[in-house]
Amino acid sequence: MERKDRKSNADTLYEVVSLESESEREKRKTTASPNIPQSASHSSMVPSPPEDDEEEDNDEPLLSGSGDVSKECAEKILETWGDLLSKWHLNLAVRPKSLPALVRSGVPEALRGEVWQLLAGCHNNDHQVEEYRTLITKESPQDSAITRDINRTFPAHDYFKDTGGDGQDSLYKICKAYSVYDEEIGYCQGQSFLAAVLLLHMPEEQAFSVLVKIMFDYGLRELFKQNFEDLHCKFFQLERLMQEYIPDLYNHFLNISLEAHMYASQWFLTLFTAKFPLYMVFHIIDLLLCEGISVIFNVALALLKTSRDDLLQTDFEGALKFFRVPVPKRYRSEENAKKLMELACSMKISQKKLKKFEKEYHTMREQQAQQEAPIERYERENRRLQEANMRLEQENDDLAHELVSSKIALRKDLDNAEEKADALNKELLMTKQKLVESEDEKRRLEVESGQLKEMCRRELDKSESEIRKNGSIIGEYKQICSQLSERLEKQQTANRGELEKIRQKVEGCEKCSVLFNKEGRLKTVSVPKEGSEEDTDEEKEALKNQLREMELELAQTKLQLVEAECKIQDLEHHLGLALNEVQAAKKTWFNRTLTSIKTVTGAQGKETT
Repeated sequence: MERKDRKSNADTLYEVVSLESESEREKRKTTASPNIPQSASHSSMVPSPPEDDEEEDNDEPLLSGSGDVSKECAEKILETWGDLLSKWHLNLAVRPKSLPALVRSGVPEALRGEVWQLLAGCHNNDHQVEEYRTLITKESPQDSAITRDINRTFPAHDYFKDTGGDGQDSLYKICKAYSVYDEEIGYCQGQSFLAAVLLLHMPEEQAFSVLVKIMFDYGLRELFKQNFEDLHCKFFQLERLMQEYIPDLYNHFLNISLEAHMYASQWFLTLFTAKFPLYMVFHIIDLLLCEGISVIFNVALALLKTSRDDLLQTDFEGALKFFRVPVPKRYRSEENAKKLMELACSMKISQKKLKKFEKEYHTMREQQAQQEAPIERYERENRRLQEANMRLEQENDDLAHELVSSKIALRKDLDNAEEKADALNKELLMTKQKLVESEDEKRRLEVESGQLKEMCRRELDKSESEIRKNGSIIGEYKQICSQLSERLEKQQTANRGELEKIRQKVEGCEKCSVLFNKEGRLKTVSVPKEGSEEDTDEEKEALKNQLREMELELAQTKLQLVEAECKIQDLEHHLGLALNEVQAAKKTWFNRTLTSIKTVTGAQGKETT
C-alpha cells in the first residue's frame, strides 16, 4: 500500500493513493496508457512546490460558493442583449447567429436566469413543472446521502449556509426530485453543486428542468454510467489534448505518475462548480449551455496552461495540493477569471479530434480486455474503483473540513452578532430610559410653560389695569391742571382789569397822575410852594395809604400768581412721574414676557432635540 502524509492544522492525516503491490503498480503503468514510459517513484522527486503568497493566503482550500458576482452591466451591452432576446422570442426554435459571440463574453448576471432557460430549451416546460411538484412528494432511496451533501454545498454563500434555511430546503427538494426522476443514475455526489448554481438564478421548478436538460441532453449523466467508463474516456481525451497542446507538462505528469483522474474528476463531474469562485463558474455554465459539454476541455486546458510554470516545479504531492488550493484561489480575482475564459474560448478543439481520441480509448480498452485474464481485469477494475473511492473519500474529507471551517466561522460570526445584539439591547434600554426621562421633562416643562403663560396673563391683566388706573390719574391731573390754568388765567385777567382800572383812575386824577411815571411807578414829588400846609399833608397821607393798599393788593395778586405757577409745576412734576412709572411698568412687563417666551421656546427646542 502506498501512503502519503498530509498535515492539516495540528493533526496528521494519511491519504491513501492506491492499494496494490509494487509489481502490480509497475504493471499498471505499462498497460494503462500506450506510449507512456516507466517513471521514477514518487519519493524520488525532491523539490517542493513554491509558495505563492499573492495567490495562496494559506493551506486551506477555497470554500465552495465563494465570490461575489455583480449585477451591474454596461448600458450598451444590455441594449445589445435586449435586442437579441426580442428577436429570439419571436422564434425560440432558432438561436440568433450573434448569440455564441455574446455568450463567449459572458451573459449579464441580471439576464442569466432567462438566457440559461432559453439555451437549454426549457422555455415551454409546464409539463415538467407539474411533474416536479409530484416528484418532491415521493420518497427517495438516497435521502441520507442527499441530506449529508446539502450541508456541504456552497457553505460560503449566504443563501445556502443556514441549516434548514430556504436555500438548503430548495436544494434538497431538487436533488430528491432528480433522484426519483432518474432511477438509473439517481443522486450523484457533486450533483448538488450544479443544482445550487441553477437555484441562484431561477425558481425551483425551472432549475429542476434545466438540470434535467444538462444531465440528459448535454450528456452529463453518461459520465456516471457503467462504472464511470465515459468519465475515464474523458480523462484519456484530456491527456491526449495535453500531449498535443502542452507536451512538456504532459511529460512532467508522466514522470511524477500524476494521472488526469487524480485532479480532474470534479472538473467533469461537477462542471467546475465545486471548487472555483462563482464568477468563473457562471461563465462556464454560459458556455456549456451554448456550446455543449466539450467546453470542459477548453477550460481544463486553459487552467493547465496558465498553471504550467508552477506545475512544472512540483512533485506528485505538490501538484495535488496545487490543484486543490492555489488554482481555485487564483481566480478569486475577476480579472484573472476573465483572462482564463478568454484563453479557453480562443482554444479551438474540434469534435473530430475528440471523436478520434475516443476511438483510441475504446481500441486500447479492447486490447487490454483481450490481453488480460478476467481475474486480472476485475482486479484492475477493482483497483480503479478503489482509487475512485479513495479519491471521493478524500473529497468528502475536504468537504467535511470545509463544513467544519465554515461552521467555526459561522459560530464566530454568531458570537460577534450576539455581542453586538447585547450592546444594542443595552443601548436600547438606555435610550428607552432617556426617552422616559425626556417625556417626564417634557411634561414638567409643559406644566411650567402653562404656569408661565398663566403668570404672563395675570401680569398682562395687572399691567393693563395699572395702565387704565394711571390713565385715569393722568386724566384727573390734566383736568386739574386745565382747571387751575383757567382759574389762573381768569385771576390774571381780573388782576389786569383791576390794575387797568386803578391806572385809569390815577391817570384821570390830576393830583395822582403826577405821582406816577409812564411805567406806573411812583415818582418823587416836590412839595408845592403855595397852599395850605395841612391840606397838603392830609392829601399826601391819604395818597400814601391808598398807594400802600394798592401795593399790598398787587403783592397779594403776585403771590397768588406765584402759588398758582407752583401748583402747575407740581402737577406737571407728578404727571411726569406718573408717565415714567407707566413706561417703566410697560417695559418691565414686556421684558418679563419676552424672557418667559424665550425660556419656554428654549425648553421646547431641547425637548424636540
